[in-house]
Amino acid sequence: LLGESEMTLNHKTNMLAGVRVLDMTQFEAGPSCTETLAWLGAEVVKLENPKGGDAGRYATSEKDGIDSFYFMQFNSGKKSITCNLKSPEGVTLVKKLVREANVFIENFAPGVVKRMGLDFESIKKENPNIIYASVKGFAEGSPYENFLSFDMIGQSAGGVLSITGEPEGQPCKPGVTLADTGTGMLMSITILGALYRQQATGRGEHLQLAMQDAMTQYTRLAYAYRDLNGKAAPRAGAKLFTTGNAPTGIFPCKPGGKNDYVYIYTTRAGNHHWERLCKLLNREELIDDPRFSGPKERAKNEAVIDDILAEFTKKHTKREAMKLIGECGVPCGAVLDVAELYDDEDLNSRGIFQSMDHPERGSYKMPTWPVKVDGGHLSLPASPLLGEHVDSVLSEWIGMSPEEIEKLREDGAV
Repeated sequence: LLGESEMTLNHKTNMLAGVRVLDMTQFEAGPSCTETLAWLGAEVVKLENPKGGDAGRYATSEKDGIDSFYFMQFNSGKKSITCNLKSPEGVTLVKKLVREANVFIENFAPGVVKRMGLDFESIKKENPNIIYASVKGFAEGSPYENFLSFDMIGQSAGGVLSITGEPEGQPCKPGVTLADTGTGMLMSITILGALYRQQATGRGEHLQLAMQDAMTQYTRLAYAYRDLNGKAAPRAGAKLFTTGNAPTGIFPCKPGGKNDYVYIYTTRAGNHHWERLCKLLNREELIDDPRFSGPKERAKNEAVIDDILAEFTKKHTKREAMKLIGECGVPCGAVLDVAELYDDEDLNSRGIFQSMDHPERGSYKMPTWPVKVDGGHLSLPASPLLGEHVDSVLSEWIGMSPEEIEKLREDGAV
């Protein structure tokens, strides 16, 4: 645990000080979970294959042997040690380390950890109080439990694609990686709950989460629609499948580029948003127009309203339209692309984007944890180089001498 002076200096990042996480995950779903724990102050040690490490480390890099931006996005603040899990010495090393850990997490393909002897029952023998977390594509006991999965598979099998896209078009994958990072966030929250109970009782947990199952958490409105209407929720494009809100949707702005739009939302719980828009447009006569007198009437005449509103938005840039509509008390958001957000003065000044000091890449800016802690945002430590922390972790966690570590290197275990 940190001393009092260290706690004062690091008060924003020491919420999980003293918590040790053994991280045997790769790509995104698992790493996004453990990165969150690292940002909150846990010591996260990433176990990687000596030959190439995490499969995402070099896979999308534009420079041979240099960590990819993809890897850096999901591994900030961790330590890396190499461990050959195909060697008996490597598996023995993992079991020694797990005795000193609070959390062990893996997202290997189905059956892999069992064959290695690192499944829950095996790990529990080494540390009865361990919180053992598994992230999979499909749940144990599911008809698809042995199927491989990535983000888009989880979104497809979990219902997200079915409610995404144009009404008469085919299903569409959202641009965000809900099944990967979304699953990781649900697991990290559950780990925090397990840690809270572990602190109080010493009790460990076996946590299991599948991408398919996680997606039901993000599509709850679709199930409410099904309960209300007796059928599956439809695709609604930029509109809402819950219907009844007009005007609501994407409206074009000048100069007409591919992202020059604003999203406008008006509530169906009354007329106040509609009336405010009419006043902004200097079309107050529309307030008493029987075609638009209430939510149901506006929903029936949505196309007419959309044309009226589009005439206004086309006269303004998306930021101008957002300002004018937002200031009159109607929810409105410009469609900002990632390049615009990356350079956004406000987001950068508030610490939503920060730069890590990477030993090979230099300064690298990326989004960091968005929750403010004690009035500020958490700092952004670098992602680790492959095997960067072999010596320090094996020395500090299990008391290995330099000679013992060198022997492991000679044996090909690390």
